[in-house]
This record gives sequence, C-alpha cells and structure tokens, in this order.
Amino acid sequence: MQTVLNKIANISALFTTLASFPMAFASDLVTGAGSSFIAPVLYKWSANYNTEFGTKINYQSTGSGAGIKQIEGNVVDFGASDMPLKPTELEAKGLFQFPAIIGGIVMVTNIPGVGQGQLILDAKVIAEIYNGTIKFWNDPKILALNPNLTLPKKNILVVYRSDASGTTFNFTYFLDKAGMGAWKVGVGTAVSWPSGVMGVGGKGNEGITTMVKRAPGSIGYVEYAYAMQNKLSWARMINADGKVVPSLTVKDFSDEKKVSEAFRKALQSAAINANWETAPGMNVILANQKGAETWPLTASTFILIKKEQKNSKIGTEVLKFFDFAFKRGSESAQALDYIPIPENTYRFIEKKWTHEIKSGNDKVAIWK
Repeated sequence: MQTVLNKIANISALFTTLASFPMAFASDLVTGAGSSFIAPVLYKWSANYNTEFGTKINYQSTGSGAGIKQIEGNVVDFGASDMPLKPTELEAKGLFQFPAIIGGIVMVTNIPGVGQGQLILDAKVIAEIYNGTIKFWNDPKILALNPNLTLPKKNILVVYRSDASGTTFNFTYFLDKAGMGAWKVGVGTAVSWPSGVMGVGGKGNEGITTMVKRAPGSIGYVEYAYAMQNKLSWARMINADGKVVPSLTVKDFSDEKKVSEAFRKALQSAAINANWETAPGMNVILANQKGAETWPLTASTFILIKKEQKNSKIGTEVLKFFDFAFKRGSESAQALDYIPIPENTYRFIEKKWTHEIKSGNDKVAIWK
C-alpha cells in the first residue's frame, strides 16, 4: 500500500504543476477546485481517467471555501466542498451538490517518544487543546486518557487551517455536537480561534501536514491519507459510544494492513447512518455518529456543479468523470482508505443529474 501512496504523492505533484498554468492555455481541460480532503483520491481518479479517455482533469486543492466561490463565479467547471450547502444556498447559487467520497479526519501529532496509535484523545481534551485551556502534553486530563503513556512536559503547538476549510467545518461540527462549546464555522469562512492558543495556521491539509511534521510538540487535524503519506503519528479516539477506535492494540499499529482494515471498518460504521436520498439537498454530515466501531471524525466531500450549463459538452464531461469514479474508482479509493459511495446512492445521484442539470440554452438534460 505504501507504494501506492508514494505514487499518489507523485501524481499530486504533477497536478500541482498543471494547476500553475494559466486557464487560457487549458481550454482542453475540465477544471475543478476546492476540498483538499478529496485531493489524493481525485488525483488518482484523474490520472486513470486521462489514461483511458484522454481528457485532463485539472483539479486545484484550494480549500472548500475557495471551491464554493470558484464554482459560484464560473471560474471552474466543478467545485468540491466537505461542507455541504443548505438547500436554500444551493437554490440561490444555482448549484446541484452530491457526495463523491467518504473519508476520515485524524488528529496528527509530533510528540517525541510517542508512536503511531499510542495516544488516545476524546472530544473534551481536543476542544480544550484548541481553545488554549490545555497547554502541555503532560496535562492531567491527557494523562487520564493515557495512563500507560509517558508524556513530556512540552508546550502544545496547535496547528489549524488558515483558509476557509470544509475539514475545519467537520472538525468544529464534531466538537460542537459533542457538547464542547460553540465551535461555529460558516460558509466560506475560517474559524476565529481563541487568542490564547499557542498556534499557527496552515493552508490546506497539505499545510497542516507540513507544519506538524516539522514542529515537535505540535498537533493538527488532516484527512487520513495525508497522515499515511507523510508517516505522521495519528491518535486513536473515543467515539460517541465511549469506545476507543479503531479497536486495536498498540502492537497492531506495526501492521499497516491491519490498521487500514480497522480504520475503514470504523468509517463504514459511521457511513451506515448516511441517508443522502431523503435529505434535502443531500445535506448529510457524518461526524459524531453513534456506533461502537464508528470513527467520530468521518466526513464526506460534496461536488458542486451549475444546474444550468453554459457549455454542455464540458458539463457532460464532468458528469462522465464522476460516473467513472463511482463505477470504477472504488479500488483506488479503498487503497487510500476512503469509503466509496454505495451503489444505490450513486444510482440515485445519476438520476438526479438527469432531472436537475440542463443545458443553459435549451434546458435539455445533459445526462441521459
């Protein structure tokens, strides 16, 4: 699996290079922007799609807030956000949204002497770290969750997203729903972190990953694939049922296959409660779901596309790409420890494409 992850990192670098070229030279491309959460698997899907069909998907990992603004302003052909828009917002912006992937957010740390899966955290401790109440790694509240772990008296450096982030939305939603205070983040905005926090902001999942990797004593929150690609230690968590997940021993973390299987099981448990077909605007949030095996920081990325397509050829190509991802991208997704969208859900989504997404000129469906 690590070989696969290394390839993904190379693909990511390639697409970052592509993204630097001006749009005027990219008329043959389908363009997208937004969520860094989905970026690792979207790069892989894009490479596979290009190999098979010759169409290039130029995706820029700009953060969910930027992705929403860019699709709203017709800068890109599709946006991606880990924060679903409300039905009223979709209507006002002329957008249709659908989930494309399910993944997990993990707390990554750089604590000298603490390895993979050794640290255990819960919502209360995480909230108090991020609001500045807990300042040292050997705080009694952290030690109470980790009685068999020796933690240093070292300042905690909090790393958070500096950009408008759907990952932050799901992270703060999790803290809020767990009863840990008013952690609010709105559409296209970043959190105003408490001024007493010893912290630093990073742009995208990439930025947080880099900062945590470089700064001893730091903690951050990223999509799981970023932790694995960069060999960052991530913490097990106590979920809404009061269970430590994934349910592994510390020794199990030396077996990457066993860890991946346990993590996917925890994500799948959270996804069982997702009912996109009946939710208005498919607005379903997966954080802090019930279930003994459930990962509490599960999230999904939503694709945003204009309901009226000025260029029906490009619009059809966007839908063709995600049809390819749904039907033939499961293996790539699972290799990166994402959970694919279930077949019954993507069949429902594609029916909605036919009814909702039309040519801007003659109002004819572009997906049949």
